Amino acid sequence: MTAVGPMGRLGAWAADHFRAVLVAWLVLAVGLGVLAPRVEHALSGAGWEATGSQSVKARELLDRNFGGQSSAALMVVVHSPSAEVRDPAFVATVDRVAVILREDSRVASVALPRAGFSISQDDHTAIVSAGANGTTTDMVAAADELKGTLKDAGTEDVQVSLTGASGMWSDFNEANRSAMMKSELISWPVTLIILMLAFGSLVAAGLPLMLTILGLVASAGTLYIGTKFFDISIWAMNFALMFALALGIDYALFIVHRFRGAFFGSKLTAKEAVAVTMDTAGKAVLFSGATVVISLSAVMLVPSPAFRSMALGIMVSVVFVLLASLTLLPAVLSRLGPRVDRLALRWVHSGEHRSPAFAAWGERLWRHPWLFGTVAVAILIAFSLPVLGLKTGMPSIKVVPQEDTSRQGYALVQSAFGEGAPGALQLVGPAAAIDKAVAVVKDDPGIARLMPAQKGAGGLVLVQAIPSSDPSSPSVGATIDRLRAAVPAEVLVGGATAENHDLEQVLSEKTPLVIGVVLVLGFLLLLLAVQAPVIAAVGVVTNLLAVGAAFGVARLIFQDGYGADLLRFESQGFIDAWGPVFFFAMIFAISMDYTVFLLSSAKEHFDHNRDPKEAMVGGLAHSGRVIFAAAAVMVAVFFTFALSGPLPPKEMGVILGVAVLLDALLIRLVLIPVSLRLLGTWAWGLPRWLDRVLPDVRFGHS
Repeated sequence: MTAVGPMGRLGAWAADHFRAVLVAWLVLAVGLGVLAPRVEHALSGAGWEATGSQSVKARELLDRNFGGQSSAALMVVVHSPSAEVRDPAFVATVDRVAVILREDSRVASVALPRAGFSISQDDHTAIVSAGANGTTTDMVAAADELKGTLKDAGTEDVQVSLTGASGMWSDFNEANRSAMMKSELISWPVTLIILMLAFGSLVAAGLPLMLTILGLVASAGTLYIGTKFFDISIWAMNFALMFALALGIDYALFIVHRFRGAFFGSKLTAKEAVAVTMDTAGKAVLFSGATVVISLSAVMLVPSPAFRSMALGIMVSVVFVLLASLTLLPAVLSRLGPRVDRLALRWVHSGEHRSPAFAAWGERLWRHPWLFGTVAVAILIAFSLPVLGLKTGMPSIKVVPQEDTSRQGYALVQSAFGEGAPGALQLVGPAAAIDKAVAVVKDDPGIARLMPAQKGAGGLVLVQAIPSSDPSSPSVGATIDRLRAAVPAEVLVGGATAENHDLEQVLSEKTPLVIGVVLVLGFLLLLLAVQAPVIAAVGVVTNLLAVGAAFGVARLIFQDGYGADLLRFESQGFIDAWGPVFFFAMIFAISMDYTVFLLSSAKEHFDHNRDPKEAMVGGLAHSGRVIFAAAAVMVAVFFTFALSGPLPPKEMGVILGVAVLLDALLIRLVLIPVSLRLLGTWAWGLPRWLDRVLPDVRFGHS
């Protein structure tokens, strides 16, 4: 048998123990699969907060001492264009609303409408507030269950709408869940078509789906277990699904493509071909998976439950897909042998490992590096320039569909109580300190009015301040900062708007750190994989061009509104604040995925004959088709999210889809090969001192 390294020996072991590997994965899939259906109802609909921030501390104080009348409270708006609050029909509706709320164990207290506080001046709108008797996740779940019943409590003349932060997140999560289902229905047929074209065989095309399903089922079951110990955002499952599909296809493409070249293009047995495949492609997949996990682990630096659990969900799915790729896939390939090409398309050539089309493309790049390199850089810079005017902010009510009750209630509150009324700031503290705070706050230009003081337990007093601008306006954030600097230290400034502001501040502070950690760790892992600091640095730097171009396009679409009618969304005038940090990590992870595939193949050729041209042209010829096909699948999957659902998934779909498209076409298939051409042997240079430090990693060439 051909001499192979540890990864090759793992592949051979999996081939020899097919039954044991299969049984182990079946047990894992069934064991976790039993739990998978329960995960959707166990995941958190909240968690968008900055852990330990002043606003979170204020919410905790209000929940303990004011009957749960915090940002998590349910705000129920009762409105009639004809009846007034004292009319029997209006009173009866308010009474029905109060009964519904009091019967729910998650409601700590019910505050009925009061003149001068929660009844509009025209007497046509009133607010019933249900205090939180649980976590923010509990209250979003309560909103899920109560909003329909509350709406039905209204009459033809009296409208009932559940709004507030909990109601908004309930409606948003529901719209997002519906969008995910719609996107999956669109993306699966497209994915199957691309897989058939990429693999040329129905049997081979089914292998990525095997990895995807296993990764998804195992991830869902694991996330369900995780919900027993801490809150996990529902978005964690969404992203886990996306990455299980994308990376399952990526890894299967690379491994199956290499297996076919090793098996059909030589006299090796299926087991020997698997060993050779895992010693080359398997090793690249291992480094790729490690890069993805490490890149996303940097998001854990953001102290927010939603962010950390989303990153966790992706990492869990990647780990399961990676493990299946390195154990189950080689075992199945060894058992299939020549049957991997069953039900093949007529033009498929099983032993064709080197693509003539991409070899010709590599030759063309070798002859004209400056021409193609300059054009690629010019395009990427042109797309990146709009980033200079990029603005970010926390999601406004515009992310919720117009027909949902939370948005309707929000509009009613603004119309009846003022522009800033849906985002009241909550000042809580000792009575003496609150008196001093009120003296300062009432004269602040960003505050429209103050509500009457409310006494709570422990000698605390609550005063609600209504901003003069819409809660999503940047001026409200400036007002919050101004108030906190002016009021006594014992007074905490909270409320849903303050929680959004605090999270946005944390994201702004942590983004440079996350980006720096991702870049450094990505470079170190790529250095370990290719044993060449110069080209590893080029790989990392070019990733930044893809990120910049993607966010430049996103600014034009989502901030400036170009194409808003086509994509059917209402521009907020900014990009959601989580985009720069979270999407950067995701884009970098995916980009490094392709970088590892390309450079590992090029390194394999360079180690074989020390010829820079063969390294560039051969690496492109052997990996270009795989990168192109994998990118096509990812772009198709991501762009389906841009066509359906609320605004944040559209942002995600466009940003990730554009990034992958530009990365694959202009960076991995143009700039990296051009860099290899211009650098020559310098690209693969390794200083002696670094050679002594790094472990010896080689990609054997068959």
